[in-house]
Amino acid sequence: MDNTKLNFRRYKDGDTEPLPLQKEIFLADASHKCPTYVHRTPPCQGSCPSGHDVRGWLSITRGIDKPAEGKDWQQYAFERMVASNPFPSIMGRVCPAPCQDGCNRNEVEEFVGINAVEQFVGDWALENKAELPKPGKSTGKKVAIIGGGCAGLAAAYFLRLKGHDCTIFEEYKSLGGMMVFGIPGYRTPRDIMDGEIQRILDMGVEVKLNTRVGTDVMVEDLEKDFDAIFWAIGAQTGKPLPIPGAEATNCVDGMSFLRAFNEGRLQHLDGRVLVVGAGDTAMDVAAVARRIGHIEAVHEKDRPDNVILGHTIHDVAEAARRQGADVWVVYRRPIDKAPATEHELKACIAEGVEIHESLAPLEVILDDNGRATALRVAPVDWSGPEMKVLEDEAFNIDCALIVGATGQAGDFTGIEEFDNGWGLMDADGVYQVPEKKGHFVGGDVIKPHLLTTAIGQASIAVESIERYLVGENPKNRPKVDVHHFSLLNELRVHELEPAKYDHVPTDGTDSAKFAIHNYEDRSAVEIIPHEKLFLGHFPYSPMHRRSEVKIDANAVLGNFDERFTGLEEQDAIDEAERCMSCGMCFECDNCVIYCPQVAIFRVKKDVHAMGRYVVTDYNKCIGCHICEDVCPAGYIDMGLGE
Repeated sequence: MDNTKLNFRRYKDGDTEPLPLQKEIFLADASHKCPTYVHRTPPCQGSCPSGHDVRGWLSITRGIDKPAEGKDWQQYAFERMVASNPFPSIMGRVCPAPCQDGCNRNEVEEFVGINAVEQFVGDWALENKAELPKPGKSTGKKVAIIGGGCAGLAAAYFLRLKGHDCTIFEEYKSLGGMMVFGIPGYRTPRDIMDGEIQRILDMGVEVKLNTRVGTDVMVEDLEKDFDAIFWAIGAQTGKPLPIPGAEATNCVDGMSFLRAFNEGRLQHLDGRVLVVGAGDTAMDVAAVARRIGHIEAVHEKDRPDNVILGHTIHDVAEAARRQGADVWVVYRRPIDKAPATEHELKACIAEGVEIHESLAPLEVILDDNGRATALRVAPVDWSGPEMKVLEDEAFNIDCALIVGATGQAGDFTGIEEFDNGWGLMDADGVYQVPEKKGHFVGGDVIKPHLLTTAIGQASIAVESIERYLVGENPKNRPKVDVHHFSLLNELRVHELEPAKYDHVPTDGTDSAKFAIHNYEDRSAVEIIPHEKLFLGHFPYSPMHRRSEVKIDANAVLGNFDERFTGLEEQDAIDEAERCMSCGMCFECDNCVIYCPQVAIFRVKKDVHAMGRYVVTDYNKCIGCHICEDVCPAGYIDMGLGE
């Protein structure tokens, strides 16, 4: 551990230049500046594609922001979570957590286990049958949602909160999209997912399954019957490998492979499997292939490609004869450059998947029947500024099945006018479909990415739909576009809302009941960096990790159990305690303790709320800056008086 991270130094070795003039303001130990309390967005939230108020529900978990009397803290945390994301239990399991990558706690030892706390609260909500907020007052407006995956379901949720009626048109027999057909069930347990989906449907969402827009229902009819349309068709069609021979029947795409497995049709393989690519889809394909294994001899109809292409279905009984599968991942870059989540990549390697890096696929080698028998590859030299394919060193890798996982596209059959030429849809900055009035879009059909990205896009699109339905143009989005903590809403929750302003001139607002004195909200434009924190306040505290079942190559066959076991309640609370509450007071008392003028004091308990814990007596304050220096969360700026 690097202990220097835990130290605080105003100056560093070698600092010889004077501070800027605006900083050279001290006369002895006094200055004309006084503290003001500035709310900024924490980097965890700024890194979250769905804009989760992570700091907010961690503050609830650790007991700083307390629920109303009679309400469980888990319920209160759940309510804060679903303000931005209605799938906490699923996201706590499968999101690769860019929030944790951005966490300022990395400057002390390691990030806060945000996913683990989210899963705990999400699971508690399901076990205790916690409901989503009630729908808003009916507006009489109707919105058609095309696609019942993550983006479509999230849009339905946000639309119902605003009181709009909505109907989901889903071409398959069940909802869930990539959560069902793309991610293996041992990562997204079906009972968990069904519970989180059902909560949304219980808000009054109409669903039409086995109904494809463009075939069963025409776009023109939807435009007549609905006030707006939200496209969330996903990108569930894998792109073929762009090399000769890739048309072979046993050269399939990763999305088709995973769908066949998740629908229960694909039970085993019959030889070496080559997975081309190294993203999360590739890792899921490789992990599934290792789990379902292979059998030595199969009938023609039982070849995996026939099952994947939908021509037949495996007899479950045959799976009893399966053995460990020979699975290789072939990637044209060094594997440390792979876009896959690091944990999933490491898990695949531990489970016996062979990684063959810096190999460029050149051609699929076919037999006389047009079936792939090998993949011809060439080493790639990455030592120069550009990749150099060493074709004179090319060689063949024998295989029985090639799975391409190098790209995805939407299915635009019957709705070709929406295809932008790349198998995707265009969107403007507020998720309107360009030149298609009343049409909005979100999710993978814009650009395949994370489930949480689809949720965030759906949230913004619904705000745009809201403005469109009332005849207004969608407004520009804030620089930091997330679900911000609102001090005003916090005060309302605790029945501490400021008095109504009577618009009568006043000499000041420090004692006025209609104003929140010396508070500034910069969260829409600023993300607080670790340099503004007092890191010396935080002792070394190791993460409370979820228990993980380590599956090796000998135990992977037929193992479809969840890898992670969720945290116990106290561990979730203790992990939330590690949050540094970047950009928001977490009531540590440093400013009260270290103020030499006793100018800072706690507010009375009957007016206390998150973000309103201390105030300053400016008749006593001499502007010494000590409170700013010792504020661990960077909530205090010496700005009043400028």
